[in-house]
Amino acid sequence: MTRCDALLAEVRACTLCAPQLPLGPRPVLQLHPRARLLIAGQAPGRKVHASGIPFDDASGERLRDWLGLGREVFYDPRQVAILPMGFCYPGTGRSGDLPPRPECAPAWRAPLLAQLRHLQLTLLVGQYAQAWHLGGPKRPLTETVRDWRRGWDAGLLPLPHPSPRNNLWLRRNPWFEAELLPALRERVRAALAD
Repeated sequence: MTRCDALLAEVRACTLCAPQLPLGPRPVLQLHPRARLLIAGQAPGRKVHASGIPFDDASGERLRDWLGLGREVFYDPRQVAILPMGFCYPGTGRSGDLPPRPECAPAWRAPLLAQLRHLQLTLLVGQYAQAWHLGGPKRPLTETVRDWRRGWDAGLLPLPHPSPRNNLWLRRNPWFEAELLPALRERVRAALAD
């Protein structure tokens, strides 16, 4: 068993925040040391918790479309790593799913990221991933995504969450589809082709 396999087994057996999880722990992630693309998301939703497959919902369909990737590439851990900020479904609040549990990232993120030595591009999907990976003071999501070229050279690209709940945001920000998506698809192709 490799160090990566052992680490994944530890993560999948994690019960760190079990008392706070309405459906119990079920860590959902995808990782292989050869992955060249990292999707840093928020936390699994109820459907993903049920299936155990990352982005196995409407958000995933939209994200795959944004990236220009079919399911066979998206779900190939040797190409694409998927590490949300929280690995388990956190429950539902008044306006959607709750934020990722705060225990998860400090416990697991650094050792998992250390396994990814071939990354070419990291997609920061949503505010929680952006705050963790970009550091600094928390900025509004629209401001961070509009400033997408800022992390380009470092291989970091902020994105809004692809949830259907963000349809209004997408309509109000047509520059996202016109400017960012073509650059995103090009960058994803280049990262996976190397």
